[in-house]
Amino acid sequence: MIPRFKPWLGWSEFFALFRRNKGAVERFEKEFAKDFKAVDAVAFPYGRSAQWAFFKAIGLENAEIIMPAYTCSVVAHAVTLSGNHPRFIDIKLDDYNMDLDLISAAINEKTRAIIATHTFGYPQDLDRLEAIVKEAEARYGQKIWLMQDCCHAFGAEWNGRMIGASGDVAVYAFNISKLMTSIFGGMLTFQDQALADKVRAWRDSHYQKAGIWKAIQRRIYLIAVYIAFNEKIYGLTWWLQEKTSLLNRLTKSYHLDDKIHFPPDYLDKMLDVEAAVGLEQLKRYPKIIERRRVNAVWYDKHLERRTGWVFPPIVEGATYSHYVVRVPDRVLVVNEWAEQGVHLGELIQYSIPLLTEYNKTELHRCLLSEQASKTTINFPVTETQQALIASIKKIAI
Repeated sequence: MIPRFKPWLGWSEFFALFRRNKGAVERFEKEFAKDFKAVDAVAFPYGRSAQWAFFKAIGLENAEIIMPAYTCSVVAHAVTLSGNHPRFIDIKLDDYNMDLDLISAAINEKTRAIIATHTFGYPQDLDRLEAIVKEAEARYGQKIWLMQDCCHAFGAEWNGRMIGASGDVAVYAFNISKLMTSIFGGMLTFQDQALADKVRAWRDSHYQKAGIWKAIQRRIYLIAVYIAFNEKIYGLTWWLQEKTSLLNRLTKSYHLDDKIHFPPDYLDKMLDVEAAVGLEQLKRYPKIIERRRVNAVWYDKHLERRTGWVFPPIVEGATYSHYVVRVPDRVLVVNEWAEQGVHLGELIQYSIPLLTEYNKTELHRCLLSEQASKTTINFPVTETQQALIASIKKIAI
């Protein structure tokens, strides 16, 4: 069975699990900053933990933070757990990013930060976003922090500008579903060395070194990923995930959409073994993105266009973390393709303001976010899977 996503792993990442990797975290920070055009980078155990730590380090509390309604719930969880309040903005359906027309009206004297998520790898309009922040700072006479959420968009560009080089800070995450992986992990990148130093000092005084048992668990986890995502074995993985509750213990420890919480190890520092895998992935990353872009164009040209299906745009500078199609009956399509050996993904199945923990205070509905949450599916965009899909669906190449 073809997985809905598959980490792009090779032998070099496997061998990295068994090397002596002392100092790998510092090397990973340095190389990541260089590759993604930042003056410095600071590593964390998760992207959400990195986001939370940034707001803590700068002393931001009891403020409104503008963010999209249609994004991963952990972004809102990190805002809330940092002692701040998310202000949700609806999206545009052409690229699934925040509607910039709505941001200016939402900014008020309580607004102290904006999180711009470049959803599915589609770059937000940086020029307009920066102009909105600058105008609002002048209007209210206070700093408004701009965080670029690059978890779907490592290296995505807007008019030739890398999105992570815009604003005050950019956040990345490295779990196995992301564009590149360090098993788990997150990173903040900065254009201001003083700010990077401040955040690193806060991290070092509040996070602790993990024990050897966690390092062993991470190694076992990645070895299991190699096995579970093998296309000859993935049918069993799919069955365990879809038809049983056996994998719930693992997934619910790290991610619950409807419960505001962090993983139990969110205050552990990144492990050297994780960073070592990340360093190998950095070497592979240019080919990963090149292949994803080729895959997206392939789908655009060859995937059957059925009645009611809305295809995503092909955008210069996008990274295509997911190839997302809106369909009238998502369950029907997912089941049909599963019967033919292809697992289609359903990534964001909610609009955050409708989640139990957030709908008590949110006074308006984000209708386009709700629509996207009910109708989107994503097709695999990894390695050579299109050829397999072509043979299954008998699509002419």
